[in-house]
Amino acid sequence: MTSNAAAPTSAHQVLKLALALSLGAAVSLGITRFSYGLLLPPMREDLGWSYALAGGMNTSNAAGYLLGALMTPALMRRFGPIRLLVWGAFWASVFMVASGFLASAPALLLQRLLAGLASAWVFVAGGLLAARLGSLQPTRAGFLLGIYYGGTGLGITLSALLVPAVLQAASQVPHGWSWAWWALAGASFIATGVLAMAMRRMPGDAHAISAASAHASPANTAQVRRFGWALAGYTAFGAGYIGYMTFVIALLREQGAGPGNITMFYALLGVACMASSRLWSGLLDRFRGGGPQAVLNGLLGVATILPVVSASWPLAMASGLLFGAVFLSVVASTTALVRHNLPASRWATGISAFTIVFAAGQIVGPTLTGWISDGSGGLTRGLVASAVILWAGALLASRQKPLAPP
Repeated sequence: MTSNAAAPTSAHQVLKLALALSLGAAVSLGITRFSYGLLLPPMREDLGWSYALAGGMNTSNAAGYLLGALMTPALMRRFGPIRLLVWGAFWASVFMVASGFLASAPALLLQRLLAGLASAWVFVAGGLLAARLGSLQPTRAGFLLGIYYGGTGLGITLSALLVPAVLQAASQVPHGWSWAWWALAGASFIATGVLAMAMRRMPGDAHAISAASAHASPANTAQVRRFGWALAGYTAFGAGYIGYMTFVIALLREQGAGPGNITMFYALLGVACMASSRLWSGLLDRFRGGGPQAVLNGLLGVATILPVVSASWPLAMASGLLFGAVFLSVVASTTALVRHNLPASRWATGISAFTIVFAAGQIVGPTLTGWISDGSGGLTRGLVASAVILWAGALLASRQKPLAPP
């Protein structure tokens, strides 16, 4: 799936490619991972799970994501990022189909792991290609990165509109949540097809540049280690944000929110995520250190604590809007940090390093939050822990200084 197309010369062409790339983010995170927050309550009730086991499903997904991130540099050297992006999206869709046929916890844990594996291929390759588009138009690089990562919001919004409707339609069917997985898989296959066609228009040198950057060397690795504070902050982000995304719907249901309110909450969170590319692009373009990540982590902690402070529905909506407007810009901030401080030949090494620690944090976060939530404080105490972790991540990231010019 390589391309011989000439590099796009107009802002309009580059924008269209960024929007197409965002479908990869929609599949890899928006649908494959974050739709689970909507499906956790009916699956937990139907299958008799504890919160720890329910969180363990996303821990397994994150473990697969970590494994996929570790494999990605070698796979990009062999196949190139464009082919890896498209085939990763295809396999992520296949694994979602499989989830509708499974009911045992071990089988579902394996399914979540495999879906996470394919998602990492998509997300890392797509982030690298988005950074490549940004290099064609440096003055809009932060905006283009935001569009790519904001595609996750498209997947979240689609899940919010699709899952409750399918659950209601299948309410009298045994394991009716299976139908929701199949509907999501169908949407992912459609997005993958559009993505595959659009990637034929990627710049002809994207494969060569990205494949070269996938080679790790001692010099590359040593320079990436200088991102230590940002890497530590990003690990905390991975552990903290995923607790919210896994359990906030369950908390809102406990607080009495109905299906209509849940749909509105999650859909608006996704819309805010899509809008975030405009909100934070200037911040990502101007600062070369860990300041953007620190600010955004701090705001996420505030968003996470709001539904704990009060069961007020307006406060819950404010929480969702703020969280959606911020959380994927933390991801974009790490790509921007790499782009500002490393030459293009080392981007894949840097992005892979951040992806690995992100996955490590996500492995810890859901099970830890679920374990705390099984205790006396319930889900409110679990989300307090997530907020504290996010604020710790903000402090760590604030220590990151720009690297000296290479």
